[in-house]
Amino acid sequence: MSNAIAVIYPYKHEGMWVFDDERVGLVQEPFVAGADVLIDKALEAKGIKDGDKGFRLIFSAGQFPRFNFKFTWVREGDGGNWYFSDDFNIEGWLCPALFAYFDEAPKEIYTKFEAKDN
Repeated sequence: MSNAIAVIYPYKHEGMWVFDDERVGLVQEPFVAGADVLIDKALEAKGIKDGDKGFRLIFSAGQFPRFNFKFTWVREGDGGNWYFSDDFNIEGWLCPALFAYFDEAPKEIYTKFEAKDN
């Protein structure tokens, strides 16, 4: 990963959470297998309205000021990596697109969910 902190802008497309990041060659990359549920719960917890039209997701393997949620690595599996949220008591799966941002699956991912206009 070239930066310690990365930013993507997920949005809903045909009922699925996806994101684009031209820098790493991803277009409508989906969040599935619980990661989509984690997004729904985080947006609700932060009171972000209209998140389905897009929101800012800042993330890093290290803590940063005012992060919202931490996801902890549980295991490798199903071609990706599973992370657990203590805040929501559920797991979510991250596909190999994770490695566009990290050299290896981080033990923890710190996130900040923000409305796009913040």
